[in-house]
Amino acid sequence: MAAALFRHALNAQDGPIKDLKISSAGVSAFPGQAASKNSVEALKKVGIDLESHQSQSLNQPLVDNAIAYFCMTDSHLAMLNYQIDPPPANAFLMRQFIGNDTDNQIPDPFGGDLRQYEACRDSMVEAIPSLIEVVKKLLETLSDSE
Repeated sequence: MAAALFRHALNAQDGPIKDLKISSAGVSAFPGQAASKNSVEALKKVGIDLESHQSQSLNQPLVDNAIAYFCMTDSHLAMLNYQIDPPPANAFLMRQFIGNDTDNQIPDPFGGDLRQYEACRDSMVEAIPSLIEVVKKLLETLSDSE
């Protein structure tokens, strides 16, 4: 859901950020699985089609080519840092940049009901404006170093 929501938000942006490739990878995902029925339904309610999504596991090529990684929970971030050597310096929690003392964890709704998936979706949506700003700054840093 996070990748589809972020892609949707980037499509409304100008400049090079609009053309970024957005990938989704799980620290314990089984490759090739479809999105859950509740994920598909939660995004359909906001006009985003997730029917063709297939899961993939986190792997070194994804790590080597990413500007940033955004995880849902501290445990996801810890697993990413455990699986990748050296741990990437550009890995963050999706909600860590919102501020205002908000909870920076997005509980994984896996196996939950539609309401849990919708709450997860809404928590992600709330984080996206701050993520766009972070990615813009990272892109500027990359272009300044070239």
